[in-house]
Amino acid sequence: MVPGGAYTLAMALHRLGRRVAWSADFGTDPFSAHVLTCARQEGLDEVAFRQHPFPVRSLTVALSSGDERAMVSFQDPVDPAPLAPLVRRHRPRALVLPQLRWDEAAFAAARAARQLGALVVMDCHDTPATLADPAVRRMLDLVDVLTPNSGEALRLTGAADLDGAIARLSDLVPTVVVTRGAEGATAVRGGERHDVPAAPRTAAVDATAAGDCFNAGLVHALLDDRSLPDCLAVAALCGAAATTGPGSSAALRAADLEPANSATRLK
Repeated sequence: MVPGGAYTLAMALHRLGRRVAWSADFGTDPFSAHVLTCARQEGLDEVAFRQHPFPVRSLTVALSSGDERAMVSFQDPVDPAPLAPLVRRHRPRALVLPQLRWDEAAFAAARAARQLGALVVMDCHDTPATLADPAVRRMLDLVDVLTPNSGEALRLTGAADLDGAIARLSDLVPTVVVTRGAEGATAVRGGERHDVPAAPRTAAVDATAAGDCFNAGLVHALLDDRSLPDCLAVAALCGAAATTGPGSSAALRAADLEPANSATRLK
């Protein structure tokens, strides 16, 4: 049993040397206690944590076999903390949304981040949405970097192939980064496309945190104003490293990365 979800993003960015405010809810249940203990062991800032006097269970069981994976989830209902006031209070350089959302709270948070000049990064997280919904398109208008996987990009756009999906998303979002599993990742910005192969995997144990660690590496490199190919290289290394341990336990630290000849490699 390992922490997952937004914990992975927060922890992985923290390990890379970033100050992180993670908006999270904890209750009286053992799952909350486990994640909170892990967060404290990692040294995550608790400034955006909320404690509730009742269970706030959020549990996902990952079922993996070969190249196939399924997720079964359960969550206790809890009203999330409004993000916009947190954004205004902490003035982050980046607002990272781990799931495609288009509710009013997400709109307000993205607008607040934009007003502060912060980078707005959004993943899809297998959310059943399409560009046929005007609210989804309005939300993407506020996003600077979108990071779907290939299946999510195809479903979101309804395109016949991945190139068509990337082209359509690039019309809406300034930077689109699509992860393609064993085929690596593709990024498009300003009409320029960059492809990076998947980083070599050594003794892969668990792939469940790879996407979130990829995103953490991407955001880390973007905040360093590195070139898009370099950002992809860092992200690919962070994603591959995460597969070598359960959950996000093998997430890289800043000391594990070093620049070399406009590329990035493991020490």
